[in-house]
Amino acid sequence: MSINASLKVVAVLAGLGVVSLVGVAPVARAAGPPKPTISKDASAAVAQMGKSLSADQFSFQVRTLRVYADSNGQPLHIAHSIKVMVRRPDRLRIEVTGDDGSTKLFYNGKTVVLFSVEGNRYASLPAPNTIQGMLKEVMGRLHVDFPLADFLTANPDKSFLYGVTSGREVNTVTIDGEPSRHLLFIQPPGIELELWVEKNDRSLPRRLVVTYRTLPDQPNFVAEFSDWDFSVHPTDAEFAFVAPEGAKRVELKPAATAAPAKPKEDKR
Repeated sequence: MSINASLKVVAVLAGLGVVSLVGVAPVARAAGPPKPTISKDASAAVAQMGKSLSADQFSFQVRTLRVYADSNGQPLHIAHSIKVMVRRPDRLRIEVTGDDGSTKLFYNGKTVVLFSVEGNRYASLPAPNTIQGMLKEVMGRLHVDFPLADFLTANPDKSFLYGVTSGREVNTVTIDGEPSRHLLFIQPPGIELELWVEKNDRSLPRRLVVTYRTLPDQPNFVAEFSDWDFSVHPTDAEFAFVAPEGAKRVELKPAATAAPAKPKEDKR
């Protein structure tokens, strides 16, 4: 990924799941996809997940592992721990700590700010007045895609299934003591989505694995969800960025190449 080297905002983008591979361009969508064949169990689980994630406000944490390429083109992995605070329709805060440092994202309904903690630098962009619109704007400006963006849209279930042609329930496993449905979805061309959701009336995400079958070495993106909290009541101040003393504002530059986890034209 190539974003302005003087601002290490890559941590926020990577935390949201931006996958960057040498020589890989966004995959084009074929016109007129076939009607999806998704099992009733899988469809019902995702629909309930969408209902839960449509709550007005909530927080959660994620640990991610993604692929990046070193200077020699060797695929390597980078890890991030992320804390997310959501207040619909127009507030979002993300705090990322990873192998490449700490970064924060603040969105207050008008502006999105990316702040590099170690570099004490930040970039600010005007943004639409919805979380969904803001994500679309950032993705468009920086030419990147966020595999986890689907969980933050106005209709998480529809966003997640957009472009999916088939889906089924594999089995039930236990994740951190919680029985969870293991679901498998196929999104042409060449993308497999494995989603684990709690086997209860909340159906909250516990794990996501995105595998790129058509790319060299079939890389994947892994996310582990935890600490879901729907009792939070964040104030406006929690989404407002206050520049620390000595912080320098810089300009963002688009990413050079990015491989989207789920290429889409419509975030619904």
